Parts: sequence; structure tokens; C-alpha cells
Amino acid sequence: MVLVCFVIDLRSLPPQLLRDVKQSLLEVANFYATSSESESLRDKIGLCYVFRNRISSSNELKIAYSPSPRGNFDLRDFHHAVNHLPTDSFLPEIDDPGDLKLSNILSDQVLYSWGVDKDIVRKVIVLSSCFPQYVDSHLQKSLMDAADKCVSVEFLLFEQKSDHLTDTLQNVSNFLRSISDLDNCSLQTYLPNVRVLHGLVKQWIEDLKDDMEKPLQARFLFKTNLVGSMNQISCNLYVSVNKIVDGFSPCQTCRCHGMLLEDGIRNRIHGYSCPVTGHGLETCNVIENSVKVGEKTLLFLPSFQSSMKFQRIASIDFHVIERINLGSLSEGSIMGDSYFVIPSACHEVEAASDDIDQSELNAQVFQGLCGALHSLDQGLVCSSNCNIETMREVAFHCYYILQPSDNGPMLLRDQRKSLVFLTSIDVFFLQ
Repeated sequence: MVLVCFVIDLRSLPPQLLRDVKQSLLEVANFYATSSESESLRDKIGLCYVFRNRISSSNELKIAYSPSPRGNFDLRDFHHAVNHLPTDSFLPEIDDPGDLKLSNILSDQVLYSWGVDKDIVRKVIVLSSCFPQYVDSHLQKSLMDAADKCVSVEFLLFEQKSDHLTDTLQNVSNFLRSISDLDNCSLQTYLPNVRVLHGLVKQWIEDLKDDMEKPLQARFLFKTNLVGSMNQISCNLYVSVNKIVDGFSPCQTCRCHGMLLEDGIRNRIHGYSCPVTGHGLETCNVIENSVKVGEKTLLFLPSFQSSMKFQRIASIDFHVIERINLGSLSEGSIMGDSYFVIPSACHEVEAASDDIDQSELNAQVFQGLCGALHSLDQGLVCSSNCNIETMREVAFHCYYILQPSDNGPMLLRDQRKSLVFLTSIDVFFLQ
């Protein structure tokens, strides 16, 4: 599990840059909130900011949003925290912000109290337009202790045009030398524009996705052997875009009251019973074709088939049918989702030689196939009895195109939504 704490130095961020940073944080939160099919989402985003108290003229730290150790992520509260960051804290004349209050953050009262998992990985991201000239002994000790606790600290510097730019650059150079001996610390310089922030958002999303996204295991089965007796390649599939889960799920209800039959496993072992009366139910009094929408709404859909079609699967087999020239492929016929395909590290294949590691052989064959297809500008037409979007088996064949890249992952493109193209494929291969 990765826990990310954002630290915003409001003293150094001009109003326009602050607005862009706030929008970027909201984008990260929105992605995280819509990235999981689970009803509960671990709270692993923190937000702090540093400002100068105009009355006492002292630098102060405020915690805008702190993740609950055992709670769920609250998107509304995080939006409220970001939208209510002070907008009047910018100090145009500042070139050395002094205390960044990182020692307060890297403490048992703040960062180390967030998250109770033993295998948690914490990351602190500091966003500022200037950094102190030197790291004092107190902060140096805090950063070294953070390294012992496997906490990484990223300092992001947004370049600004100012009359004292030379002093600012000198301060940054000195600050960089102060943290150069710390393996857990890094300093990156960026231009303060929206495109750069979009790139940072993607990086932050990847940090959060590391322990959220579980790859889909797949095998590509060939009609002939590729190497020795090996006729398949094992891969992991990653969705290329983030999906918003629709909240629809199949369920069973009693015919007498239309109530949800909660415990499916218990029902199969001890028999069905009405949630209202407690009386036993015959199979004919159980409605299989029901749909649960959200938490409270149940729909009865006579045409909604549940049985096999809604049995989730852990892996998919793709049968390779034929090669296809990508130059002759109409993009208009590809209307479904795309998935990145990379060779998997763990798989069950028969190696052609006992002297070759199976995982290494799988990767070599994958790269060889990818390179050959790329040089020929060709892809592979594959079929499966699995609907990859819903991750459920279907009664008809779904067709996919596997496209190569130059020494990189391949791309699996879903064509099941194009019925005309599917029909043409069937006719082509029957001829």
C-alpha cells in the first residue's frame, strides 16, 4: 500500500499556479475515487500546507486532510479541503522560505500515524517555488529517520521569473547539495504550466495505482508451436484508460416479497429462505434475473440472464486465429476498449529446454513475436469466449486485435462492439 502526502508551500505559489495545483489534486482524487470496484476505498491521500501567520510572522503547518487509519477515502471532504486552501498566503518577495515544517510532518503525530499496515509505503511530495538555502540539523535528522522508515520525500520546484532569480538558483543549488547524500530524497524542477501539471498528475496516479490495479492474467494460444513444444504465451493485461464502475451487479431475490437474498453461499448449502418471513423457498420462488443498482435499488429484468454469463473469471484464454495487415484495418471497426499487454513473470508453460528459465523464455518469445509483427506491420486476430469488459463468460465469440509496438508492450483492442466487422471476420476465415 502506498500512502501519499502532499505538502503545499502557499507562501511561494502565485495565485494562478495555486489554482492549477488545486485542480491537479482534485483530478488525482477523482481518479482514485473511481478506480476501484470495491464499495470501500482505503484512505491513503494526505494534504498539508505551509503558510506565514501574518500576526506572529511565523511559519505554520496546517493539516487540511488526514487519512483515517482504518477509514475509507472521503472524496467530498478532500474536495472541501482542497477548495478551502487559503488563497492570500503568497509572498512575492520570498526567496528563502526558511522552515518547511517537514520535521512536523515526518513525525509520529502526523505521517507515521497514518496507515496501520506493516507493509505500507509512505511518500511525501513537497510543491514549492523556492526552497531554503540549507537543511538544518533538525530537518536532516528527520529526513534520515524517514529513510530508515522507507519514506521517500520528493521536492518539486516550480521555476518562477523574478528579479532575484540568481539568489533563488543559488539557494536551490545549496539545498540540493544538502540532500544529495540522502537516498530517499530527490529534487525535480518544472515549468509552472498546465501541461507539466498534467504529467505530474499521471505520475501521482501511478503511485496510487501500484497497489490498486491487479493485472488480468491471460494466455494467447497458437495453432502451432512457437518454440519446441511451447504453443502459448502468458501475459498480464492492464486497462489503458480508467473506467467508472457502473454500480450494477446481478443478484437473487425472493418472488414473494422481492427482497434481496444476501448470503448466496449459505443459501446454496442450507437452501433458500425468505428474508421477511424466514420460510424456506423452492427454486421456482427464487428470481435469478434481478439486478442490484447501488445499495438500495433492486430491478427485476426478465431478459437479464445470470448463470454462466455473470460468473467472474480470473484469467482469459485468447485463441490466435490469423495475422492481419494493420494498414488495411479500418479504425472505424474498432470501437471497444484497449489493454496493454506485457509478458507475465509467473506462468505455467512447458519450456522448450530445461536449461532455460520458463519466465525468461516466455518474455523472449513475447518480444520476438512483437518485433516480428512490428516489422511486418501486422497484428493478430484473436477470439475468446470472455467479454473482457465485464470479465464474464459469454455464449458467443468475442474478437480482439493484438497490435505490436517497437520493443515495448503490445496493445489488445476490443472489437466485440462491431457486429458488422465480426461477421466479416467469420466469413473471411470460413472461405
